Amino acid sequence: MTKETEKNNKNREMNRQREQNDKGGKKRESRQSVSVRREGRVASERLVINVAGMKYETQTRTLARFPNSLLGDPDKRLKYFDPLLNEVFLDRNRACFDSILYFYQSGGRLRRPAHIPLDVFMDELDFYEVGEEAMSRFKQDEGFAQEEVRPLPDSSLQRRIWMLFEYPESSGGARIIAIISVMVIMLSILIFCLETLPEFRAEKELREKERDEQYMAGNSTGSFSPSFTLFQDPFFIVETICICWFLFELVMRFLSSPNKLHFCKDVMNVIDLMAILPYFVTLGTELTRSKSSLAIVRVIRLVRVFRIFKLSRHSKGLQILGQTFQASMRELGLLIFFLLIGVILFSSAIYFAESDHEGSSFESIPHAFWWAVVTMTTVGYGDMYPETVWGKMVGSMCAIAGVLTISLPVPVIVSNFSYFYHRATECVDSTEYTHVNTALYNEVENGDNKEEGEDGGKRDGVCRSMWETDL
Repeated sequence: MTKETEKNNKNREMNRQREQNDKGGKKRESRQSVSVRREGRVASERLVINVAGMKYETQTRTLARFPNSLLGDPDKRLKYFDPLLNEVFLDRNRACFDSILYFYQSGGRLRRPAHIPLDVFMDELDFYEVGEEAMSRFKQDEGFAQEEVRPLPDSSLQRRIWMLFEYPESSGGARIIAIISVMVIMLSILIFCLETLPEFRAEKELREKERDEQYMAGNSTGSFSPSFTLFQDPFFIVETICICWFLFELVMRFLSSPNKLHFCKDVMNVIDLMAILPYFVTLGTELTRSKSSLAIVRVIRLVRVFRIFKLSRHSKGLQILGQTFQASMRELGLLIFFLLIGVILFSSAIYFAESDHEGSSFESIPHAFWWAVVTMTTVGYGDMYPETVWGKMVGSMCAIAGVLTISLPVPVIVSNFSYFYHRATECVDSTEYTHVNTALYNEVENGDNKEEGEDGGKRDGVCRSMWETDL
């Protein structure tokens, strides 16, 4: 009796173990999402992704299209896998994940949601490791200027000088040189403006007239000794100091440049050269004492105003303005075209409307061009105005048409400026932020909480084995 009882107990224990093994096998099969074959087709594994409480479900073959990304590589997404819930948990931005999942589904197309800031979305792209190629395409679609490869000189000395004068952010010395350059530019522009004041201009013109009279009274060789020369002019002395700095800076940048031909073709370098040339023209005419030198000098002085464009090398705002004009060339062309049509139309209308009026200011259609431009731009100097009823009606329509014509393309230009401005300042943030660690398993430091570390290591091993069985 006892033998039969023991035998029955053994049979029950074996049946119980067999049932447990069968249940465990069924659970493993459900967790592994074993591929099912139906009518010659293979079903793909599905993966649940929990993004800050929002669950997404997709196929593993969809993620495997980009195996180097975070979700596409099983080893990379291992530390985010929760074996209890059989899902990948990511404590990230939920609004951005729709675009991230669409990136896998569409085969590499990235579209940023309109309500997501650019820096937030780019931070998410870095986290998911979408790759440099996808990032470059996204930046190009967003309007980022392609970063040109800037070659450096081979010589260490030339490279040091080039970095010193070309890249102000490279070192403290480069920042000091940039500050000195900006101060010299501002001083040169200030001198250019101050010398046109009436008290300084009258004295200067008197000296030039006296020198011209002395030259006319001299002999044919032009040898005479004026009482006051250009080299005694304080404005000229300050101008000479500024030119010495400009010339030194230009020569050093040219000698240390990696590509001399590309350096000469650069627009900014051409502006630097145009800012220096008027000084040498003035100096040459002073030394040669040519009879027509005074007229040439007065004309060539206007070129000195180009020095203000030298500030664009150090001003982010001027660079943004230049990018806006470059991107809005079509809108600017439309604006000029619309204004040209309006000027021709309304100048002709005002001429014929005022032709019978005595003492009319509109002598011809070309004379009315100025009035049409001033009226359409809503400036209205008042030097020319209609006096008849028909002329006033034409003037009213001209003003209304001008407002409508300018208001059409201008918002596009403003939006381009706003875009470039925000693109240049949106990602600039001096505060350092550290995103929350989204991994489920953290590394345990040696010597701290040894028991917890051992337990955690066991759990990590269990989780890894469960992960390997589940995925």
